Amino acid sequence: MNQVGQIERLTQNRIVKLFQNNLKYTYLGNWEERLDNSNIEEKPLFNYLTKNAGYPEDLAKRAINEIKSESRNYDKSLYENNKKIYSLLRYGHETKSNPSER
Repeated sequence: MNQVGQIERLTQNRIVKLFQNNLKYTYLGNWEERLDNSNIEEKPLFNYLTKNAGYPEDLAKRAINEIKSESRNYDKSLYENNKKIYSLLRYGHETKSNPSER
């Protein structure tokens, strides 16, 4: 791994610690070389949101769809997409279970 890769890995390690310590996420390991690797692991995320965090299934599905949508926003740069994803994960997004509620 070159020096750029090492710097990126250090940043990733800090984010992993933030998620583990502050947000109580379970780290599943480095899946970089895993077959069918995905940036968004829907099943573990859905399970966490519904079982651990206690969100209703419809809100969990909506949150996952929003993360996936932002990650594939080709109108923005990779930097902007990552910034938006980080914001969603770190600060959340206000939504209601029933969109017609005010």
